[in-house]
Amino acid sequence: MTEYRSAAGEAVAEIVIERSRFIAYLARTAGEEDARAYLAHIRALHPLATHVCYGFVADKEGNLQRFSDDGEPQGTAGMPILGVVKAHSLREVTLAVVRYFGGIKLGAGGLVRAYSAAAAEAVKRADLRLYAVCTELEVTVNYPEVSACLRFFEEHKASPLSSDYAEKATFHIAVQEGDAEAFSRALADALNGRAEIAQGKKYYYPFPLE
Repeated sequence: MTEYRSAAGEAVAEIVIERSRFIAYLARTAGEEDARAYLAHIRALHPLATHVCYGFVADKEGNLQRFSDDGEPQGTAGMPILGVVKAHSLREVTLAVVRYFGGIKLGAGGLVRAYSAAAAEAVKRADLRLYAVCTELEVTVNYPEVSACLRFFEEHKASPLSSDYAEKATFHIAVQEGDAEAFSRALADALNGRAEIAQGKKYYYPFPLE
């Protein structure tokens, strides 16, 4: 299944050029319907804005792409915004840039630079992740093994999704699908076989980018 880069949560950035305000919004949107809904949300936030331009990639493969100049000269806003999305290989992402005109015309080249700069700043501030299929592991240990277990998770950058401290300690961990077997073996070795490890459901999970 496809691995892809996207954003976790929303990022917002603002720049001012020749008194015009450019406010960029970036968010993960899974599908065109979500992308359109997010754009409607941005427009509702800025009913008096001069322009709300955007570019989005709505699918995991990068094939469903849309953009809009929203009244700016053709090619000066939507395409540069979409270009920033594509340059960072982002998928299932919508990037919108709101403009409040400041009274000074920027020219075609100036608009391209301004919209590109605002979009790039939003990407810079975004929490970008690798969305990959994970296998969720359920790890159960006796309390004497808890410290070693947590240390192993930390060393392998695998933060528990949930923890349950009852008769025994149980942790749920998301591991990339292809790494699940090796991770389980290494954990079992580290705890000298004193861990019960069961594989659970598979789904897309936002792993940190290395």
